[in-house]
Amino acid sequence: TYLPPEQLAIRPDSVGIAIPGTEAWVELDNGQRAKPGENGELVVRGGHVMQGYWQNEEATAKALKQGRYPWEKVLHTGDLFRMDEEGFFYFVGRKDEILKSRGEKVSPKEVENVLYRIPGIKEAALVGVPDEVLGQSLKAIIVSVDPQLDSRAVIAHCRQNLEEFMVPREVEFRDALPKTGTGKIRRSVLQAEAEGRPLPEEDQ
Repeated sequence: TYLPPEQLAIRPDSVGIAIPGTEAWVELDNGQRAKPGENGELVVRGGHVMQGYWQNEEATAKALKQGRYPWEKVLHTGDLFRMDEEGFFYFVGRKDEILKSRGEKVSPKEVENVLYRIPGIKEAALVGVPDEVLGQSLKAIIVSVDPQLDSRAVIAHCRQNLEEFMVPREVEFRDALPKTGTGKIRRSVLQAEAEGRPLPEEDQ
């Protein structure tokens, strides 16, 4: 995708539209194309689509699906997006990171973006804690440089800026969050901790 220069100020959060010669759309779990504003997986078709992953048939089969024509494959990116009325795309999060609470899908990135708007929050991550009723109970894990910031203020801010099913039910403050060598927060480590299961091999 690309964002035309004249749209930078109008749609600063958008990743743009499909590049020439490529078709892209947002697809729901049932295979139907999403309506504007609905979240779904980004699917891409055209001459720019890759032929597959090097020596990884399983990953290739998962990403490349049968297209409109017998000889065509379309790419299921594994990324969740939404599209506006004019065809501009907005990144929501990775499909494999999506949480499910109260029967609704929650993108950690969307909630974290709201958390980062709170003055004093340095780092933030959203995880899902197993819950018999909710499926996953949302928990925000935060590093704050403001000693006066408390859980009630965080939750109140979220309620003002998010739909109710996306609001964390619990807030945990820490001195630091686990990170990769490049400084990216290791969400998989935090999620494993929340579920009480062993860490993924790559994070041990």
